[in-house]
Amino acid sequence: MSGVRRFVARRLLLGAAQTVAVVLLIFALTEALPGDAAVALAGDQPDPARIEAIRAALRLDRPAHERFADWALGLLHGDLGTSLTSGRPVARYLADGFGPTLVPAALTVALLVPAGFGLGILAARHEGRTADRLISSVTLAVYAVPEFALGVLLVTVLALRLGWLPPTAVGHGTDLLADPSVLVLPVLVLLSRPVCSLARLVRAGMIDALASPYVAQARRYGLSGARVRYAHALPAALAPAAQQLARTVDWLLSGVIVVEALFVIPGLGTVLLDAVAERDVPVVQGLAVVFGVLTVVLNLGADLVAHRLAPRAGVAA
Repeated sequence: MSGVRRFVARRLLLGAAQTVAVVLLIFALTEALPGDAAVALAGDQPDPARIEAIRAALRLDRPAHERFADWALGLLHGDLGTSLTSGRPVARYLADGFGPTLVPAALTVALLVPAGFGLGILAARHEGRTADRLISSVTLAVYAVPEFALGVLLVTVLALRLGWLPPTAVGHGTDLLADPSVLVLPVLVLLSRPVCSLARLVRAGMIDALASPYVAQARRYGLSGARVRYAHALPAALAPAAQQLARTVDWLLSGVIVVEALFVIPGLGTVLLDAVAERDVPVVQGLAVVFGVLTVVLNLGADLVAHRLAPRAGVAA
């Protein structure tokens, strides 16, 4: 078996082990959540007998290991479970909330790649000069601002004071593309920190690559400056950038709760917050499993891409 195949096999085995660990951890953490779904469903003045009846109907009175076995078996068959409070399949909750979460996330990634790589390459080409210092200073300053604070600032200035953009997505339902203006502020907030970290990472990688012996050798062969930069130096900078991009995509899908709450976007973040408030454990578990598996898959893909782009670096197994 070649080195590349061994690397892929090890990464796939590691991904499978991580997925199993994610499932176990999610079940353990949801078991530790305070409160009781049966109490929540019983009303404001619950009767103990009614609580016990609800617990029995929902099979919450069974031992934890039995409930985990049933849940894990359902996951293997693609069944994420059923909501305790509404009786709807958890997959329906995902379907309802996925669109409003995916649209701003996809737009952010579409802008992040050219902006992050473009700024990083531009800064590296002008290392130590005005353009480099300006890009480095601005990206560092923007990265230091928390998303919530930046969102409040943008809403205050661009929406409330100047009236250029709508402050929230209220009244637009789940079809955010019907009025793209409601996406401008959320996308700006989502884009702010990732584009800064990606640009700085690409800059550092490009500078290191341009100073490497193999790039110097390429210059001695008389290759053009553009070919040296983009055919020899850029691939070396792309390896760590690919991993950063995977982490960013993962964060965009699973970490937009603050942005969705700020701009009242009815996405997966809202679904998760409602499920936690109602102690709807299957919905929390289903969302957590989807987010966890996405994290494993994205990082696995990033490792494989980084290994392909920089085989000499020998991504740590």
